[in-house]
Amino acid sequence: MKKILVILFLLPIALFGQVDTVEVQSQFMNKALRAAVTVPGSYFSGENHYPVLYLLHGGSGSFSDWHKKVTEPGLVPRLADQYQVIIVTPGVGPASYYYDSPQMDSVKYESYMVKELIPFVDKNYRTLAKKESRAITGLSMGGHGAMMLAAKHPELFTAVGTMSGVMNIDTRLWEVPDDFRNLRRTGQKEMLGEDLNYEAPDFNPYTIVGLVEQIQQNGHAIIIDCGVDDFLIKTNRQLREMLLERKVPHEYIERPGAHTWKYWTEALPVHLLFFDRYLQRN
Repeated sequence: MKKILVILFLLPIALFGQVDTVEVQSQFMNKALRAAVTVPGSYFSGENHYPVLYLLHGGSGSFSDWHKKVTEPGLVPRLADQYQVIIVTPGVGPASYYYDSPQMDSVKYESYMVKELIPFVDKNYRTLAKKESRAITGLSMGGHGAMMLAAKHPELFTAVGTMSGVMNIDTRLWEVPDDFRNLRRTGQKEMLGEDLNYEAPDFNPYTIVGLVEQIQQNGHAIIIDCGVDDFLIKTNRQLREMLLERKVPHEYIERPGAHTWKYWTEALPVHLLFFDRYLQRN
């Protein structure tokens, strides 16, 4: 499997470390995809290996969003240095939800993440390449992606989070204009097929509330974070109730805020503080 590493500088090295842009050739989708890899400053002064956080972007986003759109410039490098972790921000399709689509060969992002990107990072960086040293979180669509990938691949992660995440793809629960609601529902059918059950208790397996049994079995450390004014708050509360019913341990946060970069900028340090309790180091 041929993969190409291209190093660019998204940000100055400054006091915290280095941000590389890497390009990974996906054989599953026959295209190159970019990600940003942030290493702490100590990476260059020794031979230590580091835990890894995969930090996912939202719908219509980019691998560079967490570097360019946060309201605190340099937040990701600062947190990588503070917590001595490698932070990877992958790029995926604009409304792909990190799925492997049964309908579209161009949407195989679950396989890309699990079988191509994570092995690539472990091969090219000094990571602690084990479940106990790997976490994943993301915003909006990325929150869905993080929870889905952890639920379906428990052998890869010890902790998982979501910020303003799409915990149910049923757009009837989203507080959005009808044109956006219908656009997303049409996209789901094109990507996942027409026969999707949105009703409890047998939710379709492409939505997080349809993966609660796996979440319960996996025993991950979980943090769920959503603003009270977010258009996805009902889906987060729904998942919260399902986890409580099953007595699944998790940390749940609601606080003032909406679906904004200000909210996610404030949320990310909280997620790093949470993950720091669980990530194993040498």
